[in-house]
Amino acid sequence: MDQNTIDEGKTLGLVAYLTLFGTLIAFFMNKDKRNPFTAFHIKQGLGLGLMYIVIAFVISSLDSMMISMSFWIFFSVLYLYGIYGAITGKLNKIPLLGDFFQKAFNTIG
Repeated sequence: MDQNTIDEGKTLGLVAYLTLFGTLIAFFMNKDKRNPFTAFHIKQGLGLGLMYIVIAFVISSLDSMMISMSFWIFFSVLYLYGIYGAITGKLNKIPLLGDFFQKAFNTIG
């Protein structure tokens, strides 16, 4: 991937990590240009967002402050890792699940 493609996709790559609405905005804005850098970060952001919702549903039923705080810290670190990759122009996969997200959402982008 050349530097021009990365530079053009940085903004939408960052937007992809800003909640699921940001992911949808980045997805629809990337439909015309089909920037592979943005598509990569859309897949990672979508995977994180969906995983967040599923795990949050389970965590909320436990009613434990310690587990909830651990959950928030864990996902904050993952989102910051993705945002850092988008800003610096790197294709950083989310640890452990990044490959799964790329395969699961292969049709996006």
